[in-house]
Amino acid sequence: MSFLTANWNNLALINYEINPKMLSKYLPKGTEIDLWNDKCYVSLVDFMFNNTKVLGFKIPFHTNFEEVNLRFYVKRFENDEWKRGVVFIKEIVPKTAITFIANTLYKEHYQTNKMRHAVNENGFSRTFVYEWKNDNKWNSIQLETKLDQSAIELNSEAEFITEHYFGYTKYDENTTFEYEVTHPRWEQFEIINYKIEVDFENNYGKDFIFFNETKPISVFLAKGSKITVENKKKIRL
Repeated sequence: MSFLTANWNNLALINYEINPKMLSKYLPKGTEIDLWNDKCYVSLVDFMFNNTKVLGFKIPFHTNFEEVNLRFYVKRFENDEWKRGVVFIKEIVPKTAITFIANTLYKEHYQTNKMRHAVNENGFSRTFVYEWKNDNKWNSIQLETKLDQSAIELNSEAEFITEHYFGYTKYDENTTFEYEVTHPRWEQFEIINYKIEVDFENNYGKDFIFFNETKPISVFLAKGSKITVENKKKIRL
């Protein structure tokens, strides 16, 4: 049985280029940075968790909620093939029980903050808004998209961002946890416009303050799907 099942819906993916050396202290042992066209990416990702179940059970009042995370991309070579995954610098949710479970069982870096979201449609476009409050300051991401969805092209930047199927956690300098995330290929909505008001230093520390003045290299809105998160395992190195 999967550890967690849910629907991940309306994923806003805000992508920045970064010097990979700046991520070295966050890199789990046994993994290496995964590049696309020789570029190292960090993504700010907002989305909805819906119909969430842990070990097949719904936790009352914890089935539908927002998440925002800051992540980067890694790969690990095992059994003559590359596993492509992500490392989360921080994940923010509005539910304390989710934070407790993730941090206790998966040794992730969850934090509980007040959050809200909205989806508005005017007949010509759809606008997705995600907001979260940190230190009494609201951060927001707003994406306006076309109504019709389309396939994510093979070998595209959007495919690189969305098609990573493992999570890696740096527990300490010598211990790495790995877990698999499963989902079908996603479709995307074409971006018309976007607005980002995020204090990266306040949320993620001085390592990422320069994102406050940096334009994203790309922005995507993926429709999402049902997903599973499998049980973690300790990597034997």
